[in-house]
Amino acid sequence: MQQGTPEPTGLLALGIDAGGTATRWALASPLGGIVAEGQVPAISTLDLNGPGQAGVAATLESLALAVLGVGRPGRVHAGLTGLGATGHTLVQLLAGPLGLPEEAITLSSDIETTYLDLFAPGQGYLVYAGTGSVAAYLDSQGVLHRAGGRGVLIDDGGGGYWIAREGLRHVWRAEDEHPGAWHGSPLAEELFALVGGSDWAHTRKHVYGGNRGDIGRLALAVARAADRDPAAQDILRAAGTELARLALTMISRYGPRPVALSGRAATLHPLIAETMQAALPGGTAFALRASRSEHAAARLALGALTGTPRPLLQELES
Repeated sequence: MQQGTPEPTGLLALGIDAGGTATRWALASPLGGIVAEGQVPAISTLDLNGPGQAGVAATLESLALAVLGVGRPGRVHAGLTGLGATGHTLVQLLAGPLGLPEEAITLSSDIETTYLDLFAPGQGYLVYAGTGSVAAYLDSQGVLHRAGGRGVLIDDGGGGYWIAREGLRHVWRAEDEHPGAWHGSPLAEELFALVGGSDWAHTRKHVYGGNRGDIGRLALAVARAADRDPAAQDILRAAGTELARLALTMISRYGPRPVALSGRAATLHPLIAETMQAALPGGTAFALRASRSEHAAARLALGALTGTPRPLLQELES
């Protein structure tokens, strides 16, 4: 839901995060920080050159309408998953309804946007756990290096989709072995509450009739059950181990540096960050860092609008 009050036209910077579960936006003001934010349905860059482009355009028009209810931004930065050759099409679809020249809109990968919110180039490694998972290192030359982020059908271990899938797998294997076992399983009860029922038809409809965001949100059920269900705890520890693997890959490639864990899935339960930290080499500076990608994008746009580089956040604590 949109929040905020009208601001003078042109003094606002718009940040957009096109994530797996929603397309979130935030408006930043030079004087008041984030002054408004909201969300519209998720969009995919895969739809930009196909029949799904009309749906993307409609979603961005609704986003623009909400933003213009607060004020017209002077600059826009959008972070997107899977950014590629379709970038110019997206710029056009944003520029039109916002009434902006195309040169006022910049794009980057969503992971690069978040990295720059937490680190200066060359400073550290970011492991991001949202619907999927990825590690990133932006070196001092501005080159982005990645590990993971291959998509939920291939990997994305430790992300929300992965956590949800592991939970569903555990529950339904238990049902195969002992029909009715779900009655004694807090994990199953939490999952079935979200999919709408305990029979296979409800799970099948939710999983195979929805999108990856719908499945990723089931990770909430795993987290809710963790304090009452050892199986849920094991899944969350396994998620932490998967995320540690991404950090260890970066450390082995580029040497020791501080590690930041961020993303909504990373905050589902303390076991995730605790397990990840324990798997890192001794002495590695580590912190769970909040970074909402739409806020990060808004701050980058604001820096471009005002000509003022974004000040670095406080250093990671060891």
